[in-house]
Amino acid sequence: MRDRFDDFVAERLDRLLRYATALTCDPHLAQDVVQETLLRAQQRWARIAGLRAPESYVRKMITNEYLSWRRRKASRNVAAANSTLEALAAPTADPADHFAERDAMRTRIAALPRKQRAAIVLRFYEDCTDAEIAEALGCSAGTVRSHISRALSTLRTDERGRRRPVTEALS
Repeated sequence: MRDRFDDFVAERLDRLLRYATALTCDPHLAQDVVQETLLRAQQRWARIAGLRAPESYVRKMITNEYLSWRRRKASRNVAAANSTLEALAAPTADPADHFAERDAMRTRIAALPRKQRAAIVLRFYEDCTDAEIAEALGCSAGTVRSHISRALSTLRTDERGRRRPVTEALS
C-alpha cells in the first residue's frame, strides 16, 4: 500500500505543487499546504486509493487545507495600494513586460474571492472540466460557470473601471 502512495506522489507531486502555488500565490505556502495534505492523505490512503479519482480528491484536500489556513490567518494580511506598488516598481525592458503582466494577473487573481480564485486556477492553470472543478469545490457545474464568469469579469476590469484583455495573461 505504501508503494502505491509513493508512486502516486512521484507521478503527481509537480502538478499538485503547481496547483497549490497558483491557488495560494506563494510557493512556500504551497509547499507547506501540499506537505500537510499529503501527510493526511498517506494516513487515509487505503480509502483514498479506492476512489475513482484519487487525484481530484487530493486536489480538493489541498483546497480545503488552504482555505483552513486562510481562515486561521485571515486578519494578518495587509494589502498595499496599487499606486504604492507601481511607485516601487523598477522600469522593465520589453522582454520583461510579459512577466510583469503575468505577475499583475496573479496579483489580481489573488484578490478574487476564494471560490472564484479556485475555479479560475483549476480551469486555466490545471485545465480541469466544469465537473472536475465542481467536485473539487463541492458545488454544481452551473455554480462553477458562474464563479468563472464573475471572476473573468472582475479580472477584465482594471482598478479604474476600464475593460482589459485577460486571456493572454492567464497562460
